[in-house]
Amino acid sequence: MSVINYSSREITFKIVYYGTGLGGKTTNLKVIYNKVSPDQKGKMISLATEMDRTLFFDFLPMDIGSVKGFKTKFQLYTVPGQIYYNASRKLILKGVDGIVFVADSQVERFEDNIESIDNLLENLQEHNLKIEDIPFVLQYNKRDLPNISSLDDLQKSINPWNVPYFEAVATQGIGVFETLKAVSKMILQRL
Repeated sequence: MSVINYSSREITFKIVYYGTGLGGKTTNLKVIYNKVSPDQKGKMISLATEMDRTLFFDFLPMDIGSVKGFKTKFQLYTVPGQIYYNASRKLILKGVDGIVFVADSQVERFEDNIESIDNLLENLQEHNLKIEDIPFVLQYNKRDLPNISSLDDLQKSINPWNVPYFEAVATQGIGVFETLKAVSKMILQRL
């Protein structure tokens, strides 16, 4: 749900990067943050606990031009990778305008991806949302590793909606901006 600020003439959209722990969500945001011009980004905020280094979300507004005289900004968030932090995952999904699901392509993470996509669907339902009604793209990350699932297997198991997908190696920046551009474009088209 975009936020319109009439006094500052800004529309802010929220994109949430969702997926398994250590799948590449944070790496995506760090790559984006490091490549975006300093005058086009806000401060990146990271939250962590003593127990797990992946419990945080990143906040990154990005100016991408204007829509009918309003500046558009995107706020990018990651959810904690571990499902036992589900309360945080639900909270971060509140008011979401677009979702990037980052799947870990490693064979040994196949079931984790399925569990995480199921968790996403459950959490959206708690907000009375359906994945079909939200701009949504998939990113198959870690495609450079030797023991990865085939695209066909990944598509069959976690993309029954046949939404756009991108192969990525987030640590090298491959596929990162393509994924972001796709979900951003979908959000703006929906507006």
